[in-house]
Amino acid sequence: MVWLVSAWGLTLRGRRAVASGHYDAIVVPGCAVRPDGRPSGALERRVCGAVDAWRKGLAPVVVLTGGEGAHGHVEAVVAARRCRELGIPPEAVAVEPWSRTTKENASFAVHHVPRGAGARVLVVTDAYHVVRARRLFRRSFIDADAIASHGRGAPHRWRPALREVGALVRARSRGWA
Repeated sequence: MVWLVSAWGLTLRGRRAVASGHYDAIVVPGCAVRPDGRPSGALERRVCGAVDAWRKGLAPVVVLTGGEGAHGHVEAVVAARRCRELGIPPEAVAVEPWSRTTKENASFAVHHVPRGAGARVLVVTDAYHVVRARRLFRRSFIDADAIASHGRGAPHRWRPALREVGALVRARSRGWA
């Protein structure tokens, strides 16, 4: 029961997160890609959230992270293609194609963000992932905010939220978050 309540709490907290001010970059953590090379629903929501933030002028560049997934597609490349389809010019998109975890997303993204570790970044991810993502990105950047992506299918997703509780516990036990 505690695990369920924790998962629900992570999601509620993530949904309440807001962006404040201007950032050096918007970062999208990697997420699954479908076997046919299209973004999964979660990756599509993250990309659309990042594109929306970019259109609002919150940052001049969007950094897509994530390495090769289960079906042989590089998550960051698929996300970058989707950003361009949604109208972001190529010069406003950066690709980090090697990371495999949220911790790696944060540490590898440093090399693709203007001002590097001295940057202020906005992470766009799923609501249940906001808390851990913010903590991990703050270990790599001078400042990091994280907000939840929205859209179709964005309401609470139990299975990944339950996994996220375990991921947060592991990260905290290792001193990462």
